[in-house]
This record gives sequence, structure tokens and C-alpha cells, in this order.
Amino acid sequence: MKKILLVCCAGMSTSLLVNRMREVAKTKEIDCKIWSTSEKELPNEFAQEPADVILVGPQIRYLLNNIKKEVNNTVPVELIDMRIYGMMDGEKVLNQALNALEK
Repeated sequence: MKKILLVCCAGMSTSLLVNRMREVAKTKEIDCKIWSTSEKELPNEFAQEPADVILVGPQIRYLLNNIKKEVNNTVPVELIDMRIYGMMDGEKVLNQALNALEK
């Protein structure tokens, strides 16, 4: 099972995107857990359940390097493209996460 964690300011703006990603994963029969959290809760969340990949919402792009440090560069951490995020394109974001795992 692949574990995909999305991070944004409050963890709420990504909830719709998480739901869309889950729908795509279910349709494509991809075994994964997808959830979101706030940047402030990330250290606790990651300690409780480490993700395989972390995707960062564009509204906190300035925290990308800090987030990489918080997880000790142990997993891929990537920024979600602003246009894809704005369109809430669950398929493209899921593909980004899966591609990051293959690198």
C-alpha cells in the first residue's frame, strides 16, 4: 500500500483534492492511503504514520525546504502545481505522487 500525504496551511483546502484522488485510485484499483494535514501538524502526523510521499499545496510553497527537513529527506516531497491544485484534478495529483515514488 502506498501512503500519500498532502500538506497545506490548515489541512482543509486539500480535503476535496484528497477525496478526488481517492476516487481515481479506487477506479484504477490502486492500493493507497491518501490523507491531508496542516503544516503545523505534519511532524506529529508523520511520526504517527509515515507517508511514502508528501505533496505540498502551492499556498505554502515557501515551506517546501522546511518540510523536507522535517521529514529528514526520508521521502520524496514535491510541490503541487498551482493550476492542477486550482482545478482540483485528483488524477494528475495522484499521478504526480506515484511518479515521485518511482524516482
